[in-house]
Amino acid sequence: MATATIKNNFVEVVASEIASGVDRAVECWLAQIDNVLTDNQLTTMGRLNAVQDVIRKYKNLTGKMQLKSHCEWTSVLRK
Repeated sequence: MATATIKNNFVEVVASEIASGVDRAVECWLAQIDNVLTDNQLTTMGRLNAVQDVIRKYKNLTGKMQLKSHCEWTSVLRK
């Protein structure tokens, strides 16, 4: 019984750490995008280019060439 409790606690701790890391990473990328979108020194085209740069960096770091939309917000955003 104690072994099962320890295993469950371990899994919960690991899952919590993974979720926390994902949250920090997403916040980091969104903060970068937010920063360039609110930069008053950039033109509209400059902001677009800067956002594309952030996305390009993300793709390079993750090795992803295409971003797939797996979120339910996609249909909401298109309306």
